[in-house]
Amino acid sequence: MLDVVVLISGRGSNLQALIDACAKQDFPARIVAVISNNPDVYGLERARAAGIPTAVVNHRDFADREEFETALDQQLKQYRAKFICLAGFMRILDSRFVNRWRDRMLNIHPSLLPSFKGLHTQERALEAGVRFTGCTVHIVRPEMDEGPIILQAALAINPEEDADSLSAKVLKLEHVIYPEALKLLALGRVSISGNRATIDKASYPQQGMISPEMI
Repeated sequence: MLDVVVLISGRGSNLQALIDACAKQDFPARIVAVISNNPDVYGLERARAAGIPTAVVNHRDFADREEFETALDQQLKQYRAKFICLAGFMRILDSRFVNRWRDRMLNIHPSLLPSFKGLHTQERALEAGVRFTGCTVHIVRPEMDEGPIILQAALAINPEEDADSLSAKVLKLEHVIYPEALKLLALGRVSISGNRATIDKASYPQQGMISPEMI
């Protein structure tokens, strides 16, 4: 059983997807705590409703990023975390922190990386006129929105829709692939070498790409 701490900054919809997945008896990971850098977010209520311990490490209480990350790391150690899931955690983590948790920290991003790193991904996808968008679950590296890709989900873009409707569709895919990626890692079906991740073909024939038709 893989002990996971989830870091959040907001409403926690991906956190809820992870909570629901971990509640299943055969799921190979469990959430031992949820930590937020913001004390007033709905994601903390989601965790409490599920009986999961919560903590707040408010970045505003610290003089700089190093002090904040030291306190965050102490909380992670207190909960004996073996793995971290970032679920809408809106703080950039220093390379020292990331490397301390190398290959043990997972993130989800609402684009088909390496395209459209950063914010406002669906607006930018529409402006660029790309035909497909989606989301990516990846292992975290010090560079923003980089690291070995575990799973991606893609959907075709309807040119008549706006960024809000497109974001809502992508979010539904996020809720599917984030728990699935965590499951693969917890089962030891992913090997990581440098900046590439390989999924055991025998146990996962999709090899990392999911379309809406497969859900």
